[in-house]
Amino acid sequence: MSTSCFDREDQIFIVLVNQEKQYSIWPQWKEIPGGWQAVPEVQGDKATVQTYINKHWTDMRPESLRQWMAEQAEKVEQF
Repeated sequence: MSTSCFDREDQIFIVLVNQEKQYSIWPQWKEIPGGWQAVPEVQGDKATVQTYINKHWTDMRPESLRQWMAEQAEKVEQF
């Protein structure tokens, strides 16, 4: 049985973020998929990048949903 590259503890990982401000852990050697960008200052073992993600991705909602909900709240406040 083979081990996924995402499950290997000896792997160097990077952090990716997409336009919706959602984060992902990613093996450093793998090509970055379309729609995602590397967070340049973050790389290391799985625990290091996971700690970064946990600290910075505190709202799991996509950015577009957060914006829509804020707009709806403003409409309600206007009444």
